[in-house]
Amino acid sequence: MPNVLILGGRAPVALDHARRFSQQGWTAYIADSVPCRLSGWSSAVKTSIQLAAPSQHPQVFIDDLNRAITQYQIDLLMPTCEEVFFLSRYRKYLPVSVRVLVDDFDKLRTLHSKWHFLKLAEQYGGNPPPSSLVSSIDGARAWAGKTPLVLKPEYSRFGVHVRLYPQGMPDNEAPLGQQGAWVAQHFKPGRELCSYSVADQGRLLAHVVYEPRHRLGKSSSFYFAPYDAPQIREFVTRLVAAINYTGQISFDWIESLDGIPSVIECNPRAVSGVHLFGMQDALPAALAGELDACLQPSATTPRMLAAIMLSAGLVQAVQERKLRAWWADYQAAGEVIGIAQDRLPLLGALADMSSFALMAWQQKCSMREAATRDIEWDGQELAEP
Repeated sequence: MPNVLILGGRAPVALDHARRFSQQGWTAYIADSVPCRLSGWSSAVKTSIQLAAPSQHPQVFIDDLNRAITQYQIDLLMPTCEEVFFLSRYRKYLPVSVRVLVDDFDKLRTLHSKWHFLKLAEQYGGNPPPSSLVSSIDGARAWAGKTPLVLKPEYSRFGVHVRLYPQGMPDNEAPLGQQGAWVAQHFKPGRELCSYSVADQGRLLAHVVYEPRHRLGKSSSFYFAPYDAPQIREFVTRLVAAINYTGQISFDWIESLDGIPSVIECNPRAVSGVHLFGMQDALPAALAGELDACLQPSATTPRMLAAIMLSAGLVQAVQERKLRAWWADYQAAGEVIGIAQDRLPLLGALADMSSFALMAWQQKCSMREAATRDIEWDGQELAEP
């Protein structure tokens, strides 16, 4: 029976991966550097492993991984969140006998940069909106004029710090923050879409596109509706082949009213499209590089984080007078976290949220920052440990 070690146990996608691996004959282990009872309390997980924070203690992080690989005889080591960058940077310090599902660090750097990725996307038909790299609000205004605009740091995540100007930038807009270079991009109206894929040495082995139909404001979504978009699959197929990519890779898109998708940015890691694959779908084999063809989800059922759908989602529906549509979506979707025969992850999620709230209070930051600060990478050089 093969063994998989899934990093980023704080994330629902890690829980989903663990359940699927377990269903298909693997022994699943979870690891993280913050509380991860969301995944660790699942009946699908053999053991939960504590790691050092890779952004703060890379050498200890590597030592912890090597110890876990040896102790649990790990065959596949798989990141889900932004620890992917640290895992890639320090891959050479891990045993060559283990399949570590990451690509080269320089390749990930290009993909993670919201500027350099756009240049790559243009080459392979991603149709990105016109964009410019800027360092000040005046520079962005000089480039865009009164054109509808989006401003975002070159390295950012979850929509944090993003500024939207669908009517053009006001004359009195505040200066840009201290997040390094910023990308100014023409605002493109349309349907928001996301794609999630798995590739091995340039071969596309799994793929799904979904609509993030319900969001926490402008940030993360909690409702994932499958969406048919052949042009997106064609682009992903071309890109991963051209750069000989191995690993999980995800893209954000805007589909215009004429049905043409434009790629906005890339996340070389897992996203919520994982949830759309069934428990018997051969996603573990794709992640292990063992499929010969591209896997797509066997069902078309939307998935949701029901606790958020019933709380923040319901409040938003009432405020926006979309209660009927919210109810129809709620009835149509399957739950991600608290499923039959495995309810404890729901309590684990609540316990994790309490831990993140305490960390935020202690560190005087937001809960999101507290929950991701240990793994965030914003383009800076990562020194040898």
